[in-house]
Amino acid sequence: MPDAAYDDLADEPYTGLVTDSEVVYRGRVWDVRRDTVDLGDSTVVREYVDHTGAVAVLALDDEDRALLIRQYRHPIRSKDWELPAGLLDLTGEPPLEAAKRELAEEADMVADRWDVLVEFFSSPGGNNEVIRVYLARGVRAADDVFAREEEEADIEVRWVPLEEVVRGVLERRLRNAPLGIASLAAVAARENGYASLGKADEPLRRGSWLTRPLA
Repeated sequence: MPDAAYDDLADEPYTGLVTDSEVVYRGRVWDVRRDTVDLGDSTVVREYVDHTGAVAVLALDDEDRALLIRQYRHPIRSKDWELPAGLLDLTGEPPLEAAKRELAEEADMVADRWDVLVEFFSSPGGNNEVIRVYLARGVRAADDVFAREEEEADIEVRWVPLEEVVRGVLERRLRNAPLGIASLAAVAARENGYASLGKADEPLRRGSWLTRPLA
């Protein structure tokens, strides 16, 4: 049973006094920014990836099978199993619409029910990315098939029992972070009757991501 004594266990928004900030590398997708921060007793300089944020989708069918995709990821030199996901890089696009778009584009699927499953900072010491994972249910094939290119051209789609996804994560065969966090969160949420799910259209607080304008 939940213990109300721990209800205050939450990340605390806090903004250090930034005395200087500059983009030291402007990338094709995201930038590297260098901030000088006055912490009161000390001043530190930190470089980090200035990220757009992202969404991912854990889609479950009526048999509690999760929809996984496999594609090539160059930085890790692997074809990893992961969730349909993408950047929040379209100006004015709500996170929910981005999630629906990614599910359709990467897996040719649509869903009737959407809820917020979990949110997390992917690497708080190195970037300001926040990822929101949606739980999608009532999943069915989309009317249109998306023409995929580059790494996405060879995407493989597979339905896997949720318990087998968790087993793969715990046995360290599946190492994609959003997949691992989402699958474990889904099992925990299912055990409490999905009472922890959030409304699909609730606002997404993106940490310090304020600096990169979107085209």
